[in-house]
Amino acid sequence: MTQIFLSVAAILGGLSVAAGAFASHALRDKISERSLEIFETGARYQMYHALALFLVAILISRTELPQPTLVASGWLFIIGIAIFSGSLYALSITGIKSLGAIAPLGGTAFLAGWGALAFAAWNLKL
Repeated sequence: MTQIFLSVAAILGGLSVAAGAFASHALRDKISERSLEIFETGARYQMYHALALFLVAILISRTELPQPTLVASGWLFIIGIAIFSGSLYALSITGIKSLGAIAPLGGTAFLAGWGALAFAAWNLKL
């Protein structure tokens, strides 16, 4: 799991930088200011949770047997990025308002991921 989460964290972190640059350079004159803010929110949360996934991978590497809650936390961060950030990217580019209703599902995955991480941290023996 360590290699998977480290690799995915690096890819998602890099993609969040690319998304921010894309918004700043390619989208600035093509979408509304509000849509640009929405897109940038998606990129920002993607970076936050790519870093959180990196932390999860490091914690997993420090244990002999990965705690299921740590593994769950990592997957929840990945799912949250896909749903939350993905829906915000799609909403801002397409203008389809119903995509905004999907974002809270990703936010819920983020919250569950942080909860699982907190539970794992409480029981972690380094």
